[in-house]
Amino acid sequence: MKTVSIIGLGLIGGSFGLALRKNMQGVRRLGIDYRPENAQKALELGIVDALVDETEALRQSDLIILATPVDTLTTLLPHYLDGIQGHQTIIDAGSTKAAVLDAVKNHPNRRRFVATHPMAGTEYSGPEAAREDLFVGKCCVLCDLPNSDTDAVEATRLLYQALGMHFSELPGASHDLHVAYVSHISHIASFALALTVLAKEKEEDKIFELASGGFSSTVRLAKSNPETWVPIFRQNRDNVLDVLDEYINTVSRFRSLLIEQDFNTFHQLIEQANDIRRILDQDSRI
Repeated sequence: MKTVSIIGLGLIGGSFGLALRKNMQGVRRLGIDYRPENAQKALELGIVDALVDETEALRQSDLIILATPVDTLTTLLPHYLDGIQGHQTIIDAGSTKAAVLDAVKNHPNRRRFVATHPMAGTEYSGPEAAREDLFVGKCCVLCDLPNSDTDAVEATRLLYQALGMHFSELPGASHDLHVAYVSHISHIASFALALTVLAKEKEEDKIFELASGGFSSTVRLAKSNPETWVPIFRQNRDNVLDVLDEYINTVSRFRSLLIEQDFNTFHQLIEQANDIRRILDQDSRI
């Protein structure tokens, strides 16, 4: 792999560029961002070696990474698959998979695409937020691998292994279901908590002064970019609604217990919730 093009130079795309610079020295990094200010900033920060247009990216690249918001992928992926040569590989980094997989299921170059989701990120966005260590120790989900060429999958694995990631394999539909449960609901809960506190606490200085580690960590995701997350919720609407209904039911149960002053049951529910520690602590990578 000599040349990689990164399409979208924000947090994820930018972190690809910095991680490639650190871990795959000698690989030339080309970049495209459809916001000129992002493209220029990425060049200044050393995220890419050069800015190119789509024609040059397609002509020069061994591997193309699509790191744009998920609602753009259903258009961009078929467009780039139209232009690749036989040896080239395209991967995406989207947080939802069903829509993009459906968009290319009958494409003649479908087998040159590997659907991936590097489960890494922060609440910040833009090239300035990029980190060279963003992917280290995190999980990359590979989806629908039987529909991709073996050499394309191998190139994809080599890339993510070099960036320090380990792997999980899922069908696209299963991926969207599970990320709704463990990722997408977390963001909605954080947005809701932030809105609740902003609505009730009118003295902003008190939020700043009294916000403990618990509040700060719980509401951290509320800083996330709506341009990233609204398309995710749109594409994964049904799965998010399913888990959101369960979340609302659970919050309502806590509310009822407070009204009834049933603190014994409250204690039992907290003990049940503590079981998440057993799951998360079994693997130091999480």
